[in-house]
Amino acid sequence: MGNSLHADLLERWTALAGPAARSVGEDLVRRYSEPHRRYHTVEHLAAMLAVIDDLAADAEDLDAVRYAAFFHDAVYDVDGVDNEEASARLAETTLPALGVEAATVAETARLVRLTGGHHPEPDDRNGAVLCDADLAILAADESAYFAYAAAVRAEYAQVPDELFRKGRAAVLSALAEQPELFRTPTARARYEAAARANLAAEIAALTGDHSIVSEDDLS
Repeated sequence: MGNSLHADLLERWTALAGPAARSVGEDLVRRYSEPHRRYHTVEHLAAMLAVIDDLAADAEDLDAVRYAAFFHDAVYDVDGVDNEEASARLAETTLPALGVEAATVAETARLVRLTGGHHPEPDDRNGAVLCDADLAILAADESAYFAYAAAVRAEYAQVPDELFRKGRAAVLSALAEQPELFRTPTARARYEAAARANLAAEIAALTGDHSIVSEDDLS
């Protein structure tokens, strides 16, 4: 399955960037296959691209959104590196050599940086599509969400449990405090309620405050 998924991603990359860019696509797929990754993997990239396909009509520059998906986790280091900034810089140095227009390169890099906080402006259609695709996992069913949370924990295996729980709870709480998790109408209708229930349940598990989860959250 892994080889098949790699081939599918390479096919998608060459359809986007052209056959001459195949070696860059191979490097990107290799990056998403690094052994320390448990969630930010080729499976995550493929899932994001599938959601972007579903939300394609909401984007203004679909090529930039797809380039940003390929690059958004190209650098993933859990030891204090600003992964979004490093990934954006990789896009800025890689894409011009492929003949990608400067405006598309700039938009791609902007979108990659946006995934650091998932706060697109109300009129940022490209940012809305990319961020919605990145956060769609939050609306997974119970078993898939548990697997996602466990995979994130595994990526930070070297972090003591107390510190991880505190940091993870802070990240999830910041998301939960947003008025809307999803910015496109399609994603909001499809994912918002389930994602909020999952967030509430995980925050409660991390903090031990099970009063966070209400009957409404679980419905």
